Amino acid sequence: MDVSPDTTAPTIVNGINLHGLFALIDDVKRDPAKGKTNWHVITTWQGQTRSRAEVESYELGGEKVPRQFSIDIDEPRELGGSNNFANPQEHLIAALNACMTVGYVAQCAVRGITLESLSIETDGDIDLRGFLGIDPAVPPGYEKLSYTVRINGSGTKEQFAEVHEAVMATSPNFNNLSRAVALEAVLIVE
Repeated sequence: MDVSPDTTAPTIVNGINLHGLFALIDDVKRDPAKGKTNWHVITTWQGQTRSRAEVESYELGGEKVPRQFSIDIDEPRELGGSNNFANPQEHLIAALNACMTVGYVAQCAVRGITLESLSIETDGDIDLRGFLGIDPAVPPGYEKLSYTVRINGSGTKEQFAEVHEAVMATSPNFNNLSRAVALEAVLIVE
């Protein structure tokens, strides 16, 4: 009986441990409950237009995984803020870009495509007449976000086009922003 330790190094592509990723995929295929996640953020007002979002944990497959992060948010001076941090709209776009970035990196990794560079540039317009309540016919948020992906690596144009389609089909934040998401509100006055 061979009792020597397993010295096989994990296969890493674009910083992604493929053994771990494929193990997660297999676990979720065998037991869909292992793929259930819950994300929780508490945001508290910090004065003026500043707020702080706190992340303490998330759940994966019914198990709580501790995490400690703070995200500070503000508004530009012109919109009543102190301009110390990115505003909610910038965080929303950053969250979309970051989520899609993970998708491109992972989709390339599982296909054996080594990335040399990747950037996503996103912008959108908000008409303040909606947010300020000046014109109820004007939506208070984005009506459209436009983004450009610049990607370079060992893949062909066809492979990168396939990766691009896969990211749009599987990115949680692409999905969250490209379709209506039901919001259930509860107001507690203390």
